Amino acid sequence: MRTIRLLVVLLTFLAAASYAQAPPFPAVATFSILGYDPATGEVGGAVQSRVFSVGNGVLWAEANVGMVATQAIIDVSYGPQGLALLRAGLTPAAAVKAIWDSDRDPRPEDWTKQGRQFAIMDAKGNYQAFTGPKASSWAGHKGGKYCTAQGNILAGEAVVAKMVEAFEKTPGHLSRRLTAALDAGQGAGGDTRGMQSAAMLIVKKDGGVWLNNDVVLRLQVDDDPQPLLELKRLVDLADKQRERIAKTRVVK
Repeated sequence: MRTIRLLVVLLTFLAAASYAQAPPFPAVATFSILGYDPATGEVGGAVQSRVFSVGNGVLWAEANVGMVATQAIIDVSYGPQGLALLRAGLTPAAAVKAIWDSDRDPRPEDWTKQGRQFAIMDAKGNYQAFTGPKASSWAGHKGGKYCTAQGNILAGEAVVAKMVEAFEKTPGHLSRRLTAALDAGQGAGGDTRGMQSAAMLIVKKDGGVWLNNDVVLRLQVDDDPQPLLELKRLVDLADKQRERIAKTRVVK
């Protein structure tokens, strides 16, 4: 327990030191989903937004550890902090509380912690999400079976509700289920400002192509008027790659 406390103190210090570097940027208004597939052991997340290169700061993952999404009045350090706390043995709920409690809110006037939104999922699909009371409306989150959807500056609660529903009902690879969730969220109104970028990250120990690669899939569409269409095209290519590799293994 003492080790965990020391870890939280260290993470807090490192996060606080970064605040002096630059003025705030526009809030990462977006919708994201974290999901787990018990059949494969893969954990992953996907995100879409009217923000350039949204995947650059939202999605964080480590095989055999878990997944973090951090957005809204974003503190990007929440991502590495979440993974470190999971690695240290905290539950997602305990990790969310530790990160929130240790955030000293150094810029309450223009970048308050009250507007942060983040979700943490462990390597078994357990999760916890948080939406600050000052995250831009509509903002909120909804959990389902092995998934949690969250977003801000959305058309309404139906966005996250439809994301969870689509994830739970869609068959196939985790990438397909995550893509279906984004599609459903966009169909329910999505980000009220429009669309620009999307990203996906899925991990599993040694689950990637090539040797010693834990990244099953890492995709980013940074600037596109229809980012979900491009993301789906890339997911299709990844499916074909998996099929080729599976056939090669069968032949051998």
